[in-house]
Amino acid sequence: MNFAKRLIAPLCLGLVFSVTGWAQSAAPFPGVITIAVDASQAPAKLFHTTMSIPVAAGPLTLLYPKWIPGEHAPSGPLDGLTGMKFMAAGQPLEWRRDDVNLYAIHLTVPAGIRELKISLDYVSPADDRPGFTAGTSATAKMAVLSWNWMLLYPAGFPADRITYKASLRLPSGWHWGSPLPLAATSGDTIEFQPVSLYTLVDSPVIAGEFFQGIPLTSPGAWPPVELDIAADSAAALQMSPELEQHYKQLVTEAGQLFGATHYRDYHFLLSLSDHVAHFGLEHHEANDSRGRERSLIDPSLNQLMAGLLPHEYTHSWNGKFRRPAGLNTPDYDVPMKDELLWVYEGLTEYLGNVLTARSGLLTPEQYRDNLALTAASMEYRSGRTWRPLLDTAVDASKLYDSSEDWRNWRRSVDFYPEGELLWLEADTTIRNLTAGKKSLDDFCRLFEGAPGLVRDAVPAAKSYTFDDVVAALNQVAPYDWRKFWLDRLGSTSPHAPLGGVEAGGWKLTFDDNESELMKIEESVGKSTNLNYSLGLILENEDGHIADVRFGSPAAQAGIMPGMKLVAVNGRAWSPEVMRDALTAAKSSPEALLLLVQNTEYFKTYSVNYHDGNRYPHLVVNGKPDVLTGIIKQHGESVK
Repeated sequence: MNFAKRLIAPLCLGLVFSVTGWAQSAAPFPGVITIAVDASQAPAKLFHTTMSIPVAAGPLTLLYPKWIPGEHAPSGPLDGLTGMKFMAAGQPLEWRRDDVNLYAIHLTVPAGIRELKISLDYVSPADDRPGFTAGTSATAKMAVLSWNWMLLYPAGFPADRITYKASLRLPSGWHWGSPLPLAATSGDTIEFQPVSLYTLVDSPVIAGEFFQGIPLTSPGAWPPVELDIAADSAAALQMSPELEQHYKQLVTEAGQLFGATHYRDYHFLLSLSDHVAHFGLEHHEANDSRGRERSLIDPSLNQLMAGLLPHEYTHSWNGKFRRPAGLNTPDYDVPMKDELLWVYEGLTEYLGNVLTARSGLLTPEQYRDNLALTAASMEYRSGRTWRPLLDTAVDASKLYDSSEDWRNWRRSVDFYPEGELLWLEADTTIRNLTAGKKSLDDFCRLFEGAPGLVRDAVPAAKSYTFDDVVAALNQVAPYDWRKFWLDRLGSTSPHAPLGGVEAGGWKLTFDDNESELMKIEESVGKSTNLNYSLGLILENEDGHIADVRFGSPAAQAGIMPGMKLVAVNGRAWSPEVMRDALTAAKSSPEALLLLVQNTEYFKTYSVNYHDGNRYPHLVVNGKPDVLTGIIKQHGESVK
């Protein structure tokens, strides 16, 4: 495969035709579309919308958002769209769904009709369904509202050329937060200022009975930043003053890193619930981040969530302001091209984790433990021998939804973790080339910082290509950056790219002492990670074998994903029994005997393994400790 050719393929963003055949007009949509959302039944996971669209007589195609920015896939939750009706002059209007593009609705507007009334419902999943905005988003006490659930838009116009005037009704007594500019409030109804469809979809609303808004910038500072938290309990909001200071420091550190901002104000929208889908989704002036209910008050859960808000905040610069050309589509129907996600997500993963450490959300030791797990997971990713990293980005829209079984062989969205390793290597390379005078921070200021947004301007995206990334890196430190990236993105080496870890003064090693972070991940995820020893990942509740590493001792014995571990050396399986057996096998020539269930059949597998429990760590390698300098606090301390 010619990776260079794929990476630099041009993309025309002028007159764009969608796969369904309608052209994008350069003119704005005539008139203003009004949308009123009634979320008063949010605790029942039911949302009602009424819309009014200016129309003219003749054929009309309306679209439901399909390709949702930040989700990198055609993930618009079409199955949640219900109760859809169209009215013209008080009379129902027939409609028909497109039989190829199921997100398109066709109508014919009668002569003399100038306004179309639409009513529709959105039913949020009633179960704890994973996913991004299509996942569970409401509980009895809080909800996150994504506008893409609840609207249609006219085909043929770019999203930034269609104006919507939105209002929202909340359950009585609920409080809310959003980056949308406010016009007025009346009781439980919020009126927003007119904005483009692009801005509306990019501006979710968080609301709940238990709610707190915390300023993260000083009074009068521009642009202001706020942490808006909705939770399933009042207790979950009781964040310590120290943790609040770390989030304030995060804003300072990001400003120091990028040198400018690209938002008018910014809202961290943080949901704390055990009953919503857990993820983070970036927006230009906000992020929709979701953690477990006690994530701010339980130290273990807080450690797991530490990198979430820094990652999504980084996207305001890397992903929203600077955006790959293939992802900067004119509307939500034109397919996205994901091949540059190793920049969009990989660089964000690296910078987000660095900012997590610089702001004090993780200690240096905790940061290294996290990096060790990342390095080990990529070093022990068997699928890397057939699938290059670039292909995981190109195929992202499918890999996001892939199951855990066979993930080690299939690979997943590895442009996140392996992207972090590659950008660490780019950072250490720049530092080495310039004798420490420059770093990836300089690239960030050049490529994603300048020029900053001026007051009263509307945030906009600036597209880039692979060539633009290479050119910017060469401005910082001349080098053959094209070859640097193409070699690594196209590699099918069995080994992970650990050059940045090693140039940073550390090396990956394994011993039988499990890190605190790995213990937390196993405890919260109710799993046992034996990937670096037997090659198994197990679910603790029933011994389900979630994944097996190809070439591992377990795989060589014939054990595969989907089976269930029943017993170890004749004793009922448990994580403790398994670990004790691995320890004992170090001093015994006897093979491990694993009783495994495969559908309705049982079989004992003999596994010849004697290296004991193995857990990843980073240890110094004798080179200068560059990594500690990268993650130290860079900005002034917040007081």
